[in-house]
Amino acid sequence: MASAQKIVDALKKQNITHAVGVPDNGSARIYELLRADQEIEVITVTREGEAFAIAAGLYVGGKKPVIIIQNTGFLESGDAIRGTVINMQVPVVVLIGYRGYHNRDADGKWVDSVAAFLEPTLKAWNLPYYFLESDDELFTIEWAYRKSAETSLPAAVLLIGHAK
Repeated sequence: MASAQKIVDALKKQNITHAVGVPDNGSARIYELLRADQEIEVITVTREGEAFAIAAGLYVGGKKPVIIIQNTGFLESGDAIRGTVINMQVPVVVLIGYRGYHNRDADGKWVDSVAAFLEPTLKAWNLPYYFLESDDELFTIEWAYRKSAETSLPAAVLLIGHAK
């Protein structure tokens, strides 16, 4: 996985004001660094759907949030995504931890079903995405912000593995 510090640095280059979401094993180090730095305000929520509503409110209020959640929470957030950031055309970037990405059985089938649903769901909602697995792919954060600004819709960066 990419360096958590480099991910935080890439977010700072985008002038992010808030990080909204639910920490998980893959994003825990990112959240830890954000809280210690205090340049980007961290807002943790109880359910991932809340993150989209809060991010929409922050955007309307002139702020620039990023949402950081896991794929399970992304799937839980469907109506909040549709009803807020898509309908309101909020250009927000979502960093999504891709739980189960490397876990397949001997036949190549996903061991964790959430991994099987993430990309088809992003495609069904016509939300662009890119993978971020190593420091060589940190450009995906800038890409996502550019893409969301062009479309006034969410763009996703899929975090593969645990940020170190």
